[in-house]
Amino acid sequence: MNTFLMAHAESIYQNKNNQKILNPFSFHVDPMERLLLVNFESNPDVIYKGFEPQYFDDDIHGKGLLVIGWKNDMKVDVYYEKGLKIKAETYDIAGKGLNQMIEREFESAVFNILDEGVHADIVFDDILGRKVEIRIFEKHPKKREPFGLLAPMGDAAESPSAMPLVYVHDFYFVRRKHTDFQIKISGKHLKPDKFPIPLDGTWMYFARYSADPFIVTFNSAIDGKLETLDSFKNRLVTDGNTKLEISPNGPAMEIKKMTNKTSKHEVILDFEPAFPQVNLLKGTVEVSGKFSVKGHSSTGRIDGDYKIQKNNKKIRILLEPTEGWIPNENKLTVRFLYAVVKTFKNWPKTYRWIADLEEFNGSWEMKSDWERLK
Repeated sequence: MNTFLMAHAESIYQNKNNQKILNPFSFHVDPMERLLLVNFESNPDVIYKGFEPQYFDDDIHGKGLLVIGWKNDMKVDVYYEKGLKIKAETYDIAGKGLNQMIEREFESAVFNILDEGVHADIVFDDILGRKVEIRIFEKHPKKREPFGLLAPMGDAAESPSAMPLVYVHDFYFVRRKHTDFQIKISGKHLKPDKFPIPLDGTWMYFARYSADPFIVTFNSAIDGKLETLDSFKNRLVTDGNTKLEISPNGPAMEIKKMTNKTSKHEVILDFEPAFPQVNLLKGTVEVSGKFSVKGHSSTGRIDGDYKIQKNNKKIRILLEPTEGWIPNENKLTVRFLYAVVKTFKNWPKTYRWIADLEEFNGSWEMKSDWERLK
């Protein structure tokens, strides 16, 4: 495929040099310290079927606790401590969208992940004034055997404005033995869901947690001007926290790789062949290739196809994660879980990104969005 493009560079590109390239792709990283998901779908409340505590301590969000209430209608309520700086659009891509954001003074806001497991004592009042209590005290003598994965958070999104990539490192389930686990709403006990098979020889609850989440939104929807990039150094372009690896092809400068890196993790978008310099394409042309999105090797990767259709001054770009998520896990029980619960692997296949670019007086406008496929 790369040979095809190299051999046909003159047929797809205008025969002129243009060092200003367009990058229609984006990663946005949201820092988070730790994450817990507690489900009681087999014994739901009249409003909620699960809670998702998140703890932050960073310059963007500030320091404090946030709890997502997953409603039975798949909308979400977000309860957050005073002082946290959060945006509604971050949570509007969850499930069927954001219902309400409510600032709360938590009666108790303890959420830690220790060697023996989760210690959580979270108490607050919900939108009806009911007391919600989430208490987990795990004191298992056996050492945890955590692993990494891409959480299928995007499966619940009905109308996503971005593809949510929730990479969870140091991920594990709450063990049933040696654990005090209580969920109460207005004094009524709710039974937490249980994991159907033993993991590492131990029976688990379906409650799961990560002591090291890496939250990325991929290709947020855009409707506006697309800036050109022309700061080249050793075939690299730096755009904020994003780095582009550039590959020359005849008169064009193509995008081989895009990386967003933090102090602990990175997320990479790879193209094969390199993604064409779309503002140099000429006439009417169609180009296709493969792409891959990956974090740490332990969390696997998403593979799919890209396609570019150019007709005069209009360009359409399609990204389809046709191969879904490809895990990289040797733990036999977890591999069995992925085989039985198809959602883990298949949810990215239901996403398609469409971007329309058009040139106006030398400037490029882009309108992009995601759609869910049945």
